[in-house]
Amino acid sequence: MRLGLALGYWGRGPSPAHLDLAREAEQLGYDSVWTAEAWGSDAFTALTWIAAHTSRIRLGTAVAQMAARTPTATAMHALTLDHLSGGRMTLGLGLSGPQVVEGWYGRPFPRSPLTATREYVDVIRQVLRREGPVTLDGRFHAHPYAGEDGTGLGKALKPITHPLRPDLPILLGAEGPKNIAQTLTIADGWLPLYWSPDRWAEVYGLPGTLPEGFTVAPMVRAQLCEDVPAGLLPVKAMLGFYIGGMGHAARNFHADLMGRMGYGKEAARIQELFAAGRREEAVRAVPDAFADEISLVGPRERIAERLDAWRRGPVTDLLVTSPDPATLRVLAELNS
Repeated sequence: MRLGLALGYWGRGPSPAHLDLAREAEQLGYDSVWTAEAWGSDAFTALTWIAAHTSRIRLGTAVAQMAARTPTATAMHALTLDHLSGGRMTLGLGLSGPQVVEGWYGRPFPRSPLTATREYVDVIRQVLRREGPVTLDGRFHAHPYAGEDGTGLGKALKPITHPLRPDLPILLGAEGPKNIAQTLTIADGWLPLYWSPDRWAEVYGLPGTLPEGFTVAPMVRAQLCEDVPAGLLPVKAMLGFYIGGMGHAARNFHADLMGRMGYGKEAARIQELFAAGRREEAVRAVPDAFADEISLVGPRERIAERLDAWRRGPVTDLLVTSPDPATLRVLAELNS
């Protein structure tokens, strides 16, 4: 099981610690470093900055949002960074949800998310393979564009730049059963959310055998500490925001996943409190048991014991979220 460093996205501004953490992770032997985006900083610019200040560690987006760019624009970002970094790029994509897609990106959330995702990946793979002009008779991502509001002058184009790697890895963030099943057939890997090392089979319904070489790369919040309840507070804060604020009450994929993990009533309560502006209460309403199940928090011995459970499953890459170099160092030692 390889280790990766998940830096996420910026808050109010860039974190001065991110570059130092990425360099520290590279020195510790971490295999990869990952950036993200929501409705603020973008994933690719920060990753490019890290690429310029590192030499070996692989680079990934976990995740770049599909609604933010056309698939050809995303392919351009990926192939450009792959060239500049010497072939270190991994493209992680996510569809996001209606609240963000329509509220932030100002475009309709696709009524058929599976089809939209499949078309998006298809176009990117065509760009990267550069076998001919990009063409797709698609419902969401037609190339050339053939809508009634177009000019009819669109021409199928082949990328000018020769991609460094036609097989640049594409990973998908997927939560629902159908989306996960499709991910196994169209992507090179999967970025799961809220991974339970003891209940992943029942929660996600994975088949007994995954495709050869398929990457399974969940994120995990890690914190080396003596006080476990205190160490779980950042995990609960993250969960409170994602469950309560990252989606509409009627359609929140993160809350749905928490419900499938046996915490449906708690998820509904978190949403209710968050919507009422009672955010601190929403965080406190996150069960410690749930936060603990999906994280690595506590003294070294406790983390070591729990890390073994993550290794026993299908996880190939563990993407660690931690602002603490000492925690990163301990995980590197335990995983060596």
